[in-house]
Amino acid sequence: MMRLFSTFLSLAPLALGAPTALAATCDRDFLKAQAASYVAAQKAGTPSLLLTNSSSGGSTISYTQNFRTTTLSTGILSTPLRIDHNRSIYDTTQCATYTELISTEPNNQHVIGTQLRFSSSLVLSKIETIVTSKGDWLFDPASTLRYSSQESSQGQWDEIPLAKRDTRAVIQAAGDAYLDLFNNQSVKVPWGTPCARLEGGSYIQPSCNVGVPSGIRNVKRRYVVDEVLGTVDVFFEFAGAQPDSHEFRVEGGRLRLVHTMTVMK
Repeated sequence: MMRLFSTFLSLAPLALGAPTALAATCDRDFLKAQAASYVAAQKAGTPSLLLTNSSSGGSTISYTQNFRTTTLSTGILSTPLRIDHNRSIYDTTQCATYTELISTEPNNQHVIGTQLRFSSSLVLSKIETIVTSKGDWLFDPASTLRYSSQESSQGQWDEIPLAKRDTRAVIQAAGDAYLDLFNNQSVKVPWGTPCARLEGGSYIQPSCNVGVPSGIRNVKRRYVVDEVLGTVDVFFEFAGAQPDSHEFRVEGGRLRLVHTMTVMK
């Protein structure tokens, strides 16, 4: 009896510890739920809908809008928006998400890109959001909505079969090559054919190797990589100044889709 009791005691910590370990797993289901809560928060203009996982109630969350530190109460997240389209990617390695939002609501039109990052204990720790509106590069939300919705409805952003997925290193390298080309025309970019680029509201196809500028350094890059969707989103400073997001879809190591938003104000 004593031996049985001792065995139970020795196993008890493992049993008690198991739920904690499972709760601290950053998987796709967790990240999908967080991205959905972000969309709901933006739609309602209620940041608290996003903060259910934060024991601090948001007080220790790093929040930037167009790369400037601001507060949840004064940022775009506190403005209710009609969300006409949204799409998210999920990085289980870094425990991060990226979401593209489009609102064509009259007098309140925006195309928004947001990266969320979570701590090892799955608490929301950082929100970076890029908000484009009238006056920003090629801003045309109706056109952005048309082409982004069209791509999604045609399955161009769907999950890639397991056997055909690229590694996160390959996916990130493809995006980096594209951004490096702006400052080094000798860089070999893995262009795919066909490839479509949604630049603001301008849709360029069947090649993405069109109109790439030169002499531009794209610095301070932050990545969200989703191997399942073959996608990487990069936040960076375009020409060392303008807040910018470039999202890439990579298939078989080659670029197939590019979405960009650049703040000019």
